Amino acid sequence: MSQQIRDRWLSLKSLFQSRVLDRLLWPTEETFNILLDRAWGKNLLSANHQFTIATSELKEPDQKNQRLKRSLRHLQQTLVVSVQANGDEVTSQLLGSTRIKPNGDMIYSFPPELADLLKDSSVFAKLDLEVMKSFSSKYAFALYEEVSRRINLKHKITETLEIDDLREMLGVEDGKLKTYFNLRTKAIEPAVDEVNAITPYQVTILPQKKGKKVTGFLMGWSVKDVAGMKEAYSELKRPKFGRSSRLDGTTNSVIDD
Repeated sequence: MSQQIRDRWLSLKSLFQSRVLDRLLWPTEETFNILLDRAWGKNLLSANHQFTIATSELKEPDQKNQRLKRSLRHLQQTLVVSVQANGDEVTSQLLGSTRIKPNGDMIYSFPPELADLLKDSSVFAKLDLEVMKSFSSKYAFALYEEVSRRINLKHKITETLEIDDLREMLGVEDGKLKTYFNLRTKAIEPAVDEVNAITPYQVTILPQKKGKKVTGFLMGWSVKDVAGMKEAYSELKRPKFGRSSRLDGTTNSVIDD
């Protein structure tokens, strides 16, 4: 695997023009991303090819295997459905068989149908690995994925979203953060602040109102200038711990008037 490929991150949400029949939790999606990144290359497209990775790459140093095993089983039970150009509807698991050896290595494979989807995918998104590993907020992680999908769109730098659309985009679970205040302070603001702090992108999310009631949002995005890139890189190199406090003094890009 080349250094260039090792330094990139593959986004599940942007991977196929398809739907995933179960919502993956952030640690599980992160596990999938790492497995996919390690397998990147011509062998990824080979049916039933087996790959090897150290389990230490898939968990924190003090973490036991039980959480990792739960993530692996979730991937093996999650289905992705894609309708091909010829009308075929293809359903596949996200992960094939796994074997964890006593020395800590894990042998794994991807289903042949998933390899075909990867080969035919026209929306493969490769995101910066260092940035993806640095997020402290799962909502920022989700927002970064969505902006990365849109950043190269021609003649489009804004998008109008209904409240439910934004909730789904950020991965806010049903029944959580029901009020606008909680949604704004617990999900939208932390996501926007962190994306603006450590990524190459600048994002704004503005509430759209009818009277005093928020009915939707206007999201805008752009690529930072050189000075902004340098500032983001500096923050990226700082510890995640304490980032929210450091960002308290920054300009808020979520306006609540």
